[in-house]
Amino acid sequence: MDGKNALGEFLRARRELVRPEDLGLPAGGLRRVAGLRREEVALLAGVSADYYVRLEQGRERHPSAQVVDALARALTLEGDATAHLHALARGTPGRRRPAPRPERVGPGLLRLMEGWPTTPAVVLGRRLTVLAANALGRALFDGHVHSDDLVRLVFLDPDARDFYPDWERVAVNTVAGLRAAAGADPDDPRLIETVGELSVRSEAFRRLWARHDIRQKAHETKRFRHRLVGELTLTYEAFTVNSAPGQQLVVYQADPGSPSEQALSLLGSLGTPFHATL
Repeated sequence: MDGKNALGEFLRARRELVRPEDLGLPAGGLRRVAGLRREEVALLAGVSADYYVRLEQGRERHPSAQVVDALARALTLEGDATAHLHALARGTPGRRRPAPRPERVGPGLLRLMEGWPTTPAVVLGRRLTVLAANALGRALFDGHVHSDDLVRLVFLDPDARDFYPDWERVAVNTVAGLRAAAGADPDDPRLIETVGELSVRSEAFRRLWARHDIRQKAHETKRFRHRLVGELTLTYEAFTVNSAPGQQLVVYQADPGSPSEQALSLLGSLGTPFHATL
């Protein structure tokens, strides 16, 4: 998926996204990159330029927690990205990888979702595939080539840009969520396969993946343009499933009395025989 120098790759990608003028640095002069120079990051983080170069080149792989925090401030990283940088700096000892187990949703969670007839809900796996959905959740995403895989839906589905009116923002957040999953298990062979396929088939994915944005799915307002009921504006909340690490329960809601609430009600009344599981 990425090279072995994950820490250095992350630092370099994030450095190139920071504009010098945003940090009070002069932006003029000949610059080989659009973002910060290595020596500027070192200055802002309070470390030597030589030490920072060693970090990017992979000759130094385990900076202290204090240095990581200083680098995060210099690179203006947010919470999830800072946590990811700490994880990269800690590293993980080499170990024999067990065979991947299939991701299954517990029966209790399925029953819980089935009890929400007016609320779309889906369970996402580590690679943002839809592991389960209640009837209205399935109806919300129905009708696409990749309805059961939110990453492929965004980047490979022919009608993705129509389904998501704010496609660029959705794409950025989707890749950032997949990056967060990759940080938790960078050697997952299915994740590596997914990233490889999308990098080949989608220039947009390739561009966004190179940014190394890290953002856990949490809460957001999102617009949909549904083929049956038109435009909906929904908020969602994402909850981690403690009984199944890596799974997320995502619950969508419309504002009470809004046209989107009426559209959801219409969608739920259409009577299409959606199933709770894949």
